[in-house]
Amino acid sequence: MERLRPIMLVGTGSDVGKSLLCTGLCRIFKQDGYAPAPFKSQNMALNSYSTPGGGEIGRAQAVQAEACGIVPDTDMNPVLLKPVGDSVSQVVVEGKPAGNMSAQDYFRKENKEGLWERALAAYRRLEERYSPVVLEGAGSISELNLRERDITNMRMAEAADARTFLVADIERGGVFAAVYGSVMLLPERQRRLLRGVIVNKFRGDVSLFEEGRRMMEKLTGVPVVGVVPALRDVHIPEEDSMSLAQKERRPRREKVNVAVVPLQHISNFTDFDALEFDGRFHVYYTDEAEGLEAADVVVLPGTKNTIGDLEYLQRRGTAELVREAYRRGKRVVGICGGYQMLGLRVEDPLHVEGSRESVEGIGLLPVVTVMGREKVVCQSDFLFRGNAAWGCRGYQIHMGETRVEGDGVVEPLNVLADGGTEGCWRDERCWGTYMHGILDNRAVLDELAVGEGGGLSPERTYAEYKEQQYDLLAERVREALDMDYIYRTLKE
Repeated sequence: MERLRPIMLVGTGSDVGKSLLCTGLCRIFKQDGYAPAPFKSQNMALNSYSTPGGGEIGRAQAVQAEACGIVPDTDMNPVLLKPVGDSVSQVVVEGKPAGNMSAQDYFRKENKEGLWERALAAYRRLEERYSPVVLEGAGSISELNLRERDITNMRMAEAADARTFLVADIERGGVFAAVYGSVMLLPERQRRLLRGVIVNKFRGDVSLFEEGRRMMEKLTGVPVVGVVPALRDVHIPEEDSMSLAQKERRPRREKVNVAVVPLQHISNFTDFDALEFDGRFHVYYTDEAEGLEAADVVVLPGTKNTIGDLEYLQRRGTAELVREAYRRGKRVVGICGGYQMLGLRVEDPLHVEGSRESVEGIGLLPVVTVMGREKVVCQSDFLFRGNAAWGCRGYQIHMGETRVEGDGVVEPLNVLADGGTEGCWRDERCWGTYMHGILDNRAVLDELAVGEGGGLSPERTYAEYKEQQYDLLAERVREALDMDYIYRTLKE
């Protein structure tokens, strides 16, 4: 198969749909016999993923790698920023944490130049192994104040000599101004890199935009290569926390109602995608008394700031509502940071997360977590509740070590492949784990549904469901884009 030039999708702003369209292109190229791989030099996200080598990358690039049918690699996302508070992020470089940094420090020129060199080296390594590389930009390409420190958008497009396409979200309004401004604010040398505009999230009859398409091409001199409809029937794991605003907020009858507590620094909320796929469950997000009282299962999710979010839950009274839910017979589950919160205390003697050295936990699990500077990042095979028939897979990304308090005997939740144990099982109504992706395993979902009137388990596995969704996404994107034109640009 001939090699293709790299392709890059950049945006008029954040949340315009670049990640989803890159995922669709990754699957299209795979279907057509090529060997694609995703790349985003710098990503800011709270949803992350562990590579087999123990590195941490943005969840979007892991999803895109899955759509390509390849193993995720830290070269696909060499710089990851994970917000831990206002204007402060943990910086992950080539899969390993490099410390916390304020926005002001991060954007210092000397810092960015070092990161640029490492990002470019990662891209070069990827380019040697795959074709085409599908690059994704970040935010808007027209942030003039950040242009000189850019390591993600048009500077990367230039370095890769990528065939570059501008994605605009028509759903938010002002699409002509967004496209025209984005194109015209580019220096001439970068403007020449643009090979097309993609109008995304169109509602209604696409043919009604034909006149608008011609007007946009005349204004910018750049062809419109596709108008993509709002893909409401396609379900791909999401990365951006802004998508949480569209999540369900209320319970439903005749379902196992799972209430996820929406933490301020919620991370890896893709842990609940499998629940949404499984017809036995209804997932909704709430920290209100009425919503928690209606739940069959209450889940505390992962967080990038356990102590800050734990204090937030205590101030709002949500911590007491979680304890009350358990007393009333509800199931209470904690995942990663949520697991730490369910314990007796979270201690931070090294001030990894802030100034507080110790915070009282919710107290449903007899464990204490001590924060440390070392981060655990790994993929894990495990037996859920030690049952050899329940072989499962997941991944861990966490700071801190959790231990049982006192001399009490506590049953671990999982037995790892190396014989170690993980998590804590109090009883059938309360458990905690560090294992992200634990709910992707049918054995765990079946256990959650037992006794809740959940009915039969789905015929397909969640992995099979995801593969079907990648193919559906590729079909929709292929229908909407001029793929003949795109292929011509990639073969130039």
